[in-house]
Amino acid sequence: MTETARATAGLRLAGRDLPVLDRARVYCCGITPYDVTHLGHAATFVWVDVLGRVLRAVGLDVRLCRNDTDVDEVLFAAAERSGSAFDAFAAVQEFRFEQDMTALGVREPEYAPRARRNVSQVIRLADGLLHTGAAYLRDGTVYFRGAATAEVAGLTRDAAQTLAAEYGARLDDPAKDDKLDVAVWRRSLPGEPGWPSAWGTGRPGWHAECAAMSVSVLGLAVDVLAGGADLAFPHHAFQAAMAQAVTGVRPYARAIFEVGVVSFGGVKMAKSTGNLVLVSDVLADHPAAALRLCLIDRPWSRGWEYSPGELAAATARLERLYQAAGRSAVGSGRAQEAAAAAITNALCDDLDVPTALGIAEEAGGAAARSLIATLGLSE
Repeated sequence: MTETARATAGLRLAGRDLPVLDRARVYCCGITPYDVTHLGHAATFVWVDVLGRVLRAVGLDVRLCRNDTDVDEVLFAAAERSGSAFDAFAAVQEFRFEQDMTALGVREPEYAPRARRNVSQVIRLADGLLHTGAAYLRDGTVYFRGAATAEVAGLTRDAAQTLAAEYGARLDDPAKDDKLDVAVWRRSLPGEPGWPSAWGTGRPGWHAECAAMSVSVLGLAVDVLAGGADLAFPHHAFQAAMAQAVTGVRPYARAIFEVGVVSFGGVKMAKSTGNLVLVSDVLADHPAAALRLCLIDRPWSRGWEYSPGELAAATARLERLYQAAGRSAVGSGRAQEAAAAAITNALCDDLDVPTALGIAEEAGGAAARSLIATLGLSE
């Protein structure tokens, strides 16, 4: 992007202006490393990569923190089925995930904390929440008071409880004061991994892991909280609530970047439904740039249905973009500057990739080449 574009560009994200002076702090909720990477995962992480690339292109220093949730019940269960220790099993899955991300052109984050290496931070979080009165202790488990979190998220109690149950919340736990209270620190059951604490042997709760790692790595608040739209509640809501309760800083995130879910066969792509399209399978037969473009040539917040036709259309558009980049620019040097500025404005207006692509295809030349580089679409 031109220096003029860098100087004049502002960022609008999720319907609000997001002025940033020099450093943009982005926290992205990463994987629970118990299975292979599918297109639903990939869409989130490619979009977060695009966000980072656009922020860098307008001259900002991006600090991206993307965690691994490698202390979790589903991981423990998968490791046990495989006959492996949970940390060894997680390491293998993390390696495969990173291979897929590298193939898709996703840059490594500046920080990649793992939950099992940040247990002490969660213990400090739990202790802080107890001292503020935002949490209470019962039978070796520290519970966060979550009754107000549903209201803040704009949900009824019934809707919040339904979503929480879908993610394994123990609504019938008799030790809770309220069904929507969640564990910051959970007493380990027999056979589960555990770490010593003032409350006995236990392990971190899911939402607490991200709250603790975010505050520890990026500070008291972030500019952007990113992840899949399916994490909005309970995960992002409780992560923000815990961070705010322990730091007193509000809001925890200046902007929320929740990427729309990918469906296949009419339902959300997920292991539980058996409708996974694996990144490695797609890349065996298609260029990575084509798959990357397929994932981002649409509004980032909108859910969508994957089909082979979507990938074919993206492949054709990518070829048109490459052809535009290889031809002489349309118009004068001033026209090329105007096209480059229009591309920057589109990307800074809620990451409007489809509009930016249309401008680049028409203008060709340097404007198209710059967009290819910014979006990570080089061959």
